[in-house]
Amino acid sequence: MMKIIFFGTPTFASEILESLIKKNKVIATVTAPDKKKGRGKKIQESAVKKISKENNITCFQPNNLKDENFINQIQELNADLFIVIAFRMLPKLIWTIPPLGTINLHTSLLPNYRGAAPINWVILNGEIKTGITTFFINENIDQGKIILNKEVKLSKDTTAAMLHNLLITYSKELLNQTIELFLNNTVVSHAQEHSQTIKMAPKLSKELCRINWSESIDSINNKIHGLSPLLENNQILKDISICPSAWFEIKIQNKVRRVKVLKSEITEIKNKNLKIDSDNISYLNINFDNTSSFNKHLQIEGKNHLDIKQFLQGNKIDSSVEFL
Repeated sequence: MMKIIFFGTPTFASEILESLIKKNKVIATVTAPDKKKGRGKKIQESAVKKISKENNITCFQPNNLKDENFINQIQELNADLFIVIAFRMLPKLIWTIPPLGTINLHTSLLPNYRGAAPINWVILNGEIKTGITTFFINENIDQGKIILNKEVKLSKDTTAAMLHNLLITYSKELLNQTIELFLNNTVVSHAQEHSQTIKMAPKLSKELCRINWSESIDSINNKIHGLSPLLENNQILKDISICPSAWFEIKIQNKVRRVKVLKSEITEIKNKNLKIDSDNISYLNINFDNTSSFNKHLQIEGKNHLDIKQFLQGNKIDSSVEFL
């Protein structure tokens, strides 16, 4: 059985780590240092550290990945393979340590959507498919030789939260398949394509999350779903950084409130004479040229999310209301 050191931080990585531990010899993990979080500024451990502690696995939390003491410690463990999922860029003096190399699992079909937020950007761009890829790490982010990949179809209703959870399941399978190749000494990898047409997945910004009502209805719908924490059962995927939610500001009774939109649907226009159309009971539509965006789940900042009927019970829409 190979000896593996696992590098990762968020929930996505921790769930795959938990699966990895069941079938493989994970001798150590490397994750981000503890940090203060929330209003109470309580010390928060990473999801990977929590799983490591539960399984009595040594967990390193270096502030500096080039720290000599840290590098010496992981060298002395004589691991065969390093696995990286949702972690910062590793310096060459680390990823060259294990004899079998260092592999990364990335949540897109590389070479497209290299970068920090592939789960979001495939939905933001209206793609009909995405996937996951295992590859060897090299000097350039997400550009190493590909080992395996798996395609995953997207629907028009897929949210970032739904895709996050779906890709965890597929990632567990693909990583196990990749490890089997190493165990059987049958790894075959191929170089990635490099061209100007490759789509990227940069880090999300606060301004990106703001809805611009002058954009096309398709772009707005994609933005809402590509940033949404809403799951199939209308539950919220909490504390996941890739689900910040699309938002806009609304002026009701001279009060400006920030409202997050968690789910929407493109429908036919009910009343072409109105930009904002609502019966104040069951629907709130934003009308475009020939179609309408039906907002199904909303959340006023600092409050719980509501379906549209619940939202309208406390927020009446009339001609004085402004969408900012």
